[in-house]
Amino acid sequence: MTATTNVFLDSFKNVFSPATDALKNITVPESAREFVKKSASTAKERAADFHAGSERVTSMIENAASGSVSEAAKISRNIQQAVYEDAEAFFAGIDRLASASSLSEAVQIQSDLVRAGGETFASRAKAATEYFGKLVTEGAKTAQDNLSKVYTKTA
Repeated sequence: MTATTNVFLDSFKNVFSPATDALKNITVPESAREFVKKSASTAKERAADFHAGSERVTSMIENAASGSVSEAAKISRNIQQAVYEDAEAFFAGIDRLASASSLSEAVQIQSDLVRAGGETFASRAKAATEYFGKLVTEGAKTAQDNLSKVYTKTA
């Protein structure tokens, strides 16, 4: 069987020997080699730029995420404080109502409590609107700055 394989292999080599001999003698011109080197160098630089850009994007996402967590914690603390203040006002109102000596005095105290609660609600709503407006403005500005940092080099 090896004799048959060798014959087949030898005939295969003989058929392709002109092509393999021709390929051994081909030389690549200097300009072609330089072109390939420059192309590879440019591709390497672009890959490095892309990597650096992706690192900047990742860093900006991390910063934005940590900022969001910080803001969420701040909002949570403010809500907790508002709930505590409401509870204090409620119990103070009960104490004031309990000290009323007449029905008209109780109605007046209750009216004062409702008015104070409405004013507190209005001031909180205004503060929340201003706060969220500020967050949206800052978020848009940060996003714009981050995008300009990322895409300045590629533009």
